Amino acid sequence: MNIDKIILAFAGFMILMSAGLAWLHHPLWLILVAFVGANLLQSAFTGFCPAATILRKAGFRSGNAF
Repeated sequence: MNIDKIILAFAGFMILMSAGLAWLHHPLWLILVAFVGANLLQSAFTGFCPAATILRKAGFRSGNAF
């Protein structure tokens, strides 16, 4: 599995998890959805993703995007 697929899977998981927590517990969990969305948006324009940097240092192979 390359970094691109891991990042997309992680972002999707975080969005679903925080939406579920907002529904079950407290609406402030939607802040996490906004953070993940903002991070995806800025990485689309800048090409910089902190999670991709960490995964690259951990030894995962790069994909096309990161």
